[in-house]
Amino acid sequence: MINCCVATDNLCVNQGATYTRTWVWMATQCCNCGTAGAAPSPVDLTGYTAAMQIRAFPLSTALLYDASADIVLGGITGTVTLTIDAQDTEGFTWWAGVYDLLLTNPATGVTTRFLEGTVEVSPGVTSPAFGMQVLNDAGVAAQNDAGLQVNTSS
Repeated sequence: MINCCVATDNLCVNQGATYTRTWVWMATQCCNCGTAGAAPSPVDLTGYTAAMQIRAFPLSTALLYDASADIVLGGITGTVTLTIDAQDTEGFTWWAGVYDLLLTNPATGVTTRFLEGTVEVSPGVTSPAFGMQVLNDAGVAAQNDAGLQVNTSS
């Protein structure tokens, strides 16, 4: 059975860059939370929780990335914002997957699949850490060139 109430949004994440995407959940986009003939209005997400996982394919037991902690809900504005840090996307060694984003109502305990879709990772070329100064374990400034740490202290 196809769930016609789930929105589909396919994502393209640039490896090594911060990924940000914001959606707004409008009452007219929800099968059970709108009123017929009413003007669209944001669903109040106050107290809701969100969960989002990326896997290679549906029902895969291997988790590629858990984005649940990367989601911020906007309360009465109905916004759902996903922000994945550049440090995390830099570590993506997979190029394609699928996801869904679940929202749970705190009052009723009902979980709704808000979004689903594919995730494509566009491979990066430039490493943000290349040539940048970092601190080694001893707190000494070191240069990171081509993945090697060279002690620059005298």
